[in-house]
Amino acid sequence: MTRATTLLSRIPRHLAAAALFAAPLLAAPTFAAAQADARPIVAVLSFDNNSIGKDARDYDGLGKGVEDLLIADMASNPKVRLVDRDRIQKVLDEQSLVKAGAIDPTTAVRVGKILGAQYVVYGGFMSDGRGNMVLTAHTTDLETSQIQNPQKVQQKTDDVLGLIAQMSAKLAANLKLESKPGMGHGTGMVNDSAKVAQAGAAGAKHAKAAADVSAQQVETFAKPMAPAARKVRLDVATMRIYSNALDQLDRKNTAKAVELFKQVQAKAPNFTPASEYLQKLTQAG
Repeated sequence: MTRATTLLSRIPRHLAAAALFAAPLLAAPTFAAAQADARPIVAVLSFDNNSIGKDARDYDGLGKGVEDLLIADMASNPKVRLVDRDRIQKVLDEQSLVKAGAIDPTTAVRVGKILGAQYVVYGGFMSDGRGNMVLTAHTTDLETSQIQNPQKVQQKTDDVLGLIAQMSAKLAANLKLESKPGMGHGTGMVNDSAKVAQAGAAGAKHAKAAADVSAQQVETFAKPMAPAARKVRLDVATMRIYSNALDQLDRKNTAKAVELFKQVQAKAPNFTPASEYLQKLTQAG
């Protein structure tokens, strides 16, 4: 009998069984990580109202609609993954962030890292009171916290969706977003698996914990906007109703949110984002 065989024979049976049970669990996370989607993860945060003039405050709250629709428009870019707005809002609520005031660089970095993103996009919009609106945006690299890629587009206020489409196209064309090794989804599983390998007899328990943690890290990614919705000419008044509906939804005022989404649907029947929210709320009961 060899020395290795002798040593193995001294391991209690229940510990040997635990090690055998842990083995496939250790392999699975490593395989999953190898197959992970390498595209960079982008989180778009709410846009600030920088409007001027006597009607400037009329545009308060519009930033949620800009955020939501920019996410949906950018989600059609196959080179990136966009975190869903509902998931972003959940993190903001859980962390008690941005209850009032603007998105600042520190908050942007903190939220982005919690979401497992590699880049965040945020900015502001401004109505000049003469029927024009300017939308500005930039990215923050969450590895370096560096603000990059300032972008600016302008459009008439009777076509806010066109303004957002312009920004989305400009971001897609000009932003050089690269995946960051060691960030984003799947990385926690590999590290936890290494710890499990070192844990020996406690491997099964640790592997299960690693899987649970990894499941919690998985974010919800946004779906692209329907082609029909892209052709809708959405004016700022309708956009304001849509943004208010999102705000009511975030405040858990479901009945009010449904009422407002229906108003948007009546004004713009082909604007599918409102219809999709209505369907989701109806199914939720």
